[in-house]
Amino acid sequence: MSQEQPRRPQPGQEPIKFGDVFPVGGSLADKPVAPQDAALMQFAESAVLGQTQKGGPAATMQSASARNERAGLVGHTDLTDAAGDEGVTVTEIDVPGRRIITESVAGQVVGEYVEPRPVSQMNPTVTARQAAITIGEALEATAQSAGNKALEHSDAAAIQAAEVRATGSNIISPIGVAAAAQSAASTNAGLTRDEDKIKLNDVLANATARLPADKVVTRQDAQGVMIAELRNNPNVVTHPGGVAASVAAAARLNESVMNPDQ
Repeated sequence: MSQEQPRRPQPGQEPIKFGDVFPVGGSLADKPVAPQDAALMQFAESAVLGQTQKGGPAATMQSASARNERAGLVGHTDLTDAAGDEGVTVTEIDVPGRRIITESVAGQVVGEYVEPRPVSQMNPTVTARQAAITIGEALEATAQSAGNKALEHSDAAAIQAAEVRATGSNIISPIGVAAAAQSAASTNAGLTRDEDKIKLNDVLANATARLPADKVVTRQDAQGVMIAELRNNPNVVTHPGGVAASVAAAARLNESVMNPDQ
């Protein structure tokens, strides 16, 4: 099935900018909403909230970036420097009877809402600790952001690097997610039709349960996974929304949770 090709930008045509869809100011307001901005927010919502929010910031950004891409005003791999450098964040605060969710891009709030929840005995320390994303959760988020992508050797290498980081051991479990990814990549290499190939979602949907051990994602973990994916990609690039991108996004989110004043 062929994908819709981006059109050539029309003279005078303006992209949809952050300021057009969110109450933000400064330089961010004038930045076009790019596909990888939306992918980062989609990942953040999925990782922290368990799923993307219907009508939420990720959905808004995805719609805007898709229109910009179809119009030829941004590329599929484009990422706004503000979102890439300063990151996107989704935070939740549990208070008796409700949960307050705040979503931000480059430090500016793009969505804030309150959800009711049964009163439970929770303390802020526990809530903050739960908000930190593990390697397994980052891999599962990849299943949502790039789940339909056929699994290739570069993906398998990145998944293996992630498992090694999670377990602290170079020994790969024969029933773990890395072994499944290597098997899938080998199988796919012998197939020609994309619809017959094993997808990332098939391997990563329950990654946390298949990891022998897990840990909170750090920047060092993200760098190791990115290097593995780059080295095994013939074009020396990482896939937008793929394993390396998701682990990197998790590391940024964790830094914002653990060091909120930085």
